[in-house]
Amino acid sequence: MKLIGITGSIGCGKTTIAKIINSMGYTVFDVDGWVRRIYFDKAFLQVLESKFPGVVRDGAADKRTLRNIVFSDNSKLKLLESLIHPFLEETLKKTIRRNAGRDDLFFLDVALLFEMKWDRFCDFILVADVDYEIQKQRVMLRDNVSAEDFDKINNVQMKNSAKIKMADVVVDTDKSKNLLKAELINIIKGLESCYD
Repeated sequence: MKLIGITGSIGCGKTTIAKIINSMGYTVFDVDGWVRRIYFDKAFLQVLESKFPGVVRDGAADKRTLRNIVFSDNSKLKLLESLIHPFLEETLKKTIRRNAGRDDLFFLDVALLFEMKWDRFCDFILVADVDYEIQKQRVMLRDNVSAEDFDKINNVQMKNSAKIKMADVVVDTDKSKNLLKAELINIIKGLESCYD
């Protein structure tokens, strides 16, 4: 089984790529999905509340409050990541073991692929890219955040230009879903022929 990393900065289209690949029948490990689950886990919430008082409300993490804290203070972001990343890595390893022998290609949908050093697991890395202004508009619309909030988030993440330098392939997502899917089909055919 070959592991294919899908990454890209916020709003660059990484999740759209992952959804298209998943709709084609491939297994995609969705890190954001696992993070959403952990924000409801009682044991995790106790730890989270002890480190970030006031962010747990009604049995769940208040993500907006947490986002405001961590994207305003890099040390708080690192603290949050130190709580979440070990859980995610263990979950990934279990998922890979369950899928071993079942899938030829296994995809990881991970915004922080390089920051988490998960590129070490990958046989091939695909980076989603889009023009900066489109990226910004996507995030502001999708997440209902201001330009200032977008800049805070974007400024603490690795720049997409740095990710592109480490990519095996870069996919520009500023196109229709049909054209994007056609491009992904060609990439996957190439991967399947390389790894047969």
